[in-house]
Amino acid sequence: MPRKIRELKAQISREGFVYLLKRGKGSHERWRHSLLKKTLTISGKDGDDVPRYLEK
Repeated sequence: MPRKIRELKAQISREGFVYLLKRGKGSHERWRHSLLKKTLTISGKDGDDVPRYLEK
């Protein structure tokens, strides 16, 4: 059974990523890590399955 977007968001939040308010359109959300200086974009509603390209 594939993971849900909700579970992915919980995991990256525990790993130190911070949700950027007012960033992204529609179902897209932007997350940033303070040490990596990279931005991660997650698309989809909380109940959707995580696509394989996001799990890499």
